[in-house]
Amino acid sequence: MEDLTCSGKDRKHHSIRTSGSLKICSKSIIFEPDDAVKPILKIYLIKEENMVAPYKYERGEKKVTFQLEVPGKTEDIVQILLQLHRASCLDKLGDQTAMVAAILQSRLARTCFDKNSFQHVTENPHMECVAEMVSPLVTNAGHVCITDCNLYFQPMNSYPMHSYVNLCVFTVCVKGLEVFCTENDLCSDIYLKFYSTKERDELYYYIATFLENHIAECTAESYMLQWQRGHISNYQYLLHLNNLADRSVNDLSQYPVFPWVISDYSSTQLDLLNPASFRDLSKPIGALNTERLERLLERYRDMPEPHFMYGSHYSSPGYVLFYLVRVAPEHMLCLQNGRFDQADRMFNSVGETWKNCLEGGTDFKELIPEFYGSDSSFLKNLLGLNLGRRQGGGRVENVELPPWASDPDDFLEKMRLALECQYVSEHLHEWIDLIFGYKQRGSEAVAAHNVFHPFTYEGGVDCDSIEDPDQKIAMLTQILEFGQTPRQLFVTPHPQRITPRFHNLSATPSLSSKLVNSVSPSMESFEDLTEESKKMAWSNMNKLALQSCHKIHKEAVTGIAVALSSCLMLPDDKIVVCSSWDNNVYFYSIAYGRRQDTLMGHDDAVSHICWRDDKLYTASWDSTVKIWKCVADDISSNKRTQFDLLAEFEHEAGVNTLDLSPAGTLLATGTKEGTLTLWDIASPLPLNQLTCHSGKIHQVAFSPDSRHILSVGEDSCLVVTDVQTGMLIATVHAEQEQRCFCWDGNTVLSGGMSGDLSVWDLLSSKVIHKIPAHSGAVTCMWMNEQCSTIITGGVDKQIILWKPEY
Repeated sequence: MEDLTCSGKDRKHHSIRTSGSLKICSKSIIFEPDDAVKPILKIYLIKEENMVAPYKYERGEKKVTFQLEVPGKTEDIVQILLQLHRASCLDKLGDQTAMVAAILQSRLARTCFDKNSFQHVTENPHMECVAEMVSPLVTNAGHVCITDCNLYFQPMNSYPMHSYVNLCVFTVCVKGLEVFCTENDLCSDIYLKFYSTKERDELYYYIATFLENHIAECTAESYMLQWQRGHISNYQYLLHLNNLADRSVNDLSQYPVFPWVISDYSSTQLDLLNPASFRDLSKPIGALNTERLERLLERYRDMPEPHFMYGSHYSSPGYVLFYLVRVAPEHMLCLQNGRFDQADRMFNSVGETWKNCLEGGTDFKELIPEFYGSDSSFLKNLLGLNLGRRQGGGRVENVELPPWASDPDDFLEKMRLALECQYVSEHLHEWIDLIFGYKQRGSEAVAAHNVFHPFTYEGGVDCDSIEDPDQKIAMLTQILEFGQTPRQLFVTPHPQRITPRFHNLSATPSLSSKLVNSVSPSMESFEDLTEESKKMAWSNMNKLALQSCHKIHKEAVTGIAVALSSCLMLPDDKIVVCSSWDNNVYFYSIAYGRRQDTLMGHDDAVSHICWRDDKLYTASWDSTVKIWKCVADDISSNKRTQFDLLAEFEHEAGVNTLDLSPAGTLLATGTKEGTLTLWDIASPLPLNQLTCHSGKIHQVAFSPDSRHILSVGEDSCLVVTDVQTGMLIATVHAEQEQRCFCWDGNTVLSGGMSGDLSVWDLLSSKVIHKIPAHSGAVTCMWMNEQCSTIITGGVDKQIILWKPEY
């Protein structure tokens, strides 16, 4: 960009002098006058009288003379113009594009980042490379420089200069890097596209190292866990998923996609408690109308390879600007060669648009984030644009809203309420499966009627293998304009959100009923004092105070039960049950201090036992878990005990640990080879099986609401698994191996090999506090029902009593 004076002259007018800026672009020359009233010159005239309107073309000969304020640059500019002109005269579009790219790279190679632009003279540059800053419909080439405190992007034309301070989040795209700044920074987000993935990765790793201790882990799984437990809203979660799937507001071809959730645009009152008010989120837009779907399927079945059900996508640059034409008219004019769309085809009415999405033969578009935001300007013609007249004679002005909305702000408020309401919260995971998940492609996509053209999928076409430059450019253009499917984030069913009404689970009937029955009754009562005391205890878990320490054992403590140090105590407080490495389970009388009975039930060491409702559960290294009839009164009364085998669960490796759900209907087991298995007690077949650790699993435990299972293993990982779907939803890497833990669903208290106790916040995947405890590995942990007393045991042969301090 150069400041200059322009004088224009034609046969009918005298010479006119106008000061302004000259912009030399890859395929055009633009002169922008300083006086906003005068039109911008770009072969044709745009923004005359500073009004956005269809472009005005002037025919005939016209001479324009540019006089630069810095004459020394004249030769350089003429040289660029001649090179670009030669490129434009080439016959093939591919050759034109290749020559323009070569010219750009040549100029970038001859320039470098101007370090005089640093904010502080003490800054030290660590890396410099070339890249393009991407904004809607425009890319601007320049230099990226990262210092010990700032990230800079300096366009090749040196204006405007961008500096980015206190970076908080960044995502890696195919050849790009998007950086988001903290809300308090006086800078904007930036989307950089690199010419080399090597340079992109080098910059990424530097930023990642710099921010290692400043940001939380940003993965789909970590956001999923936060969303499931209600720590982020549906809106925030969808934004995060779009971001992780390479969708950006800076790229119209991959703009964030949001769902239509309301289906009622005709009632005077919107009833968010009525399921009929909502769209079926388990189906793509194209499958909502059964009659239209049948016609599409007939065409699909008769279509030669490659098959696809829909001839257009649910998100594309044209659809985005269809919604945003009133606030981004210049982008629409640029996209459509200087013209607005026909008045009757514009975004005139929310209700009409929804109806067309249901009935139109080629309209399957979803919504954009603005429909659930707070800025309603995209629904109003605040710029006074002349968008034409409809066939009925009326001018295109503001968007017509449903009867239940009093004005645009009220419309957005009700849209936000709908997105966060009970019905959508219970079904949003179904839509995520379609857009970001396992129903996005393959046989599941076919079954869900969710198949789009192969060009729309990541990796669907290998453009680098196309040798003909014209075909390659045409293919890239088609992909960009047609629409692109987000990057796939999940390959297994997405878990449902945890909502107050547990009876609405959409799982298989047997598993759903087990989950409902597994929820403790106290979970339904927010006034329950026991629950409040538990919450209070867990909120103060980082303030554990040592109460007493006892070294009364000759070997490492491997299990704790109160009142005696043992593996398990039956509820009558008369019998202690101990599992043994000699394949047996022993029952001891507390009153007489002698062995009361022996269960010889396994062919290898009995690794873990638990008891519930007159049933004893035994896990063994012989690869089985067995359920025995075990009546506590019979054992304590010296009756001849019959240990009837009620069930046996086979595994492919030795079982190291087990846990029962709070209601005793589900069983989780962990093996020496790292496999976690979920069982229905009433069936010998596994409900879900997942290899989630690379070594032995030390402990597994259900969350209090039975929705999740936490496991720790030899690989130093804490893994959270969703009970309903079997999906691994969070993996936290610890600095050292964790041997045992207690948790409340969000916070974990674990014992590690070093002897320290660690308090983890699973939602941020971080240790929030460490407590020195044992002089060797912490091997076992017990917590009372009120969560107010903790006892730990370790290889140092000690047991330690702890209490949270309030």
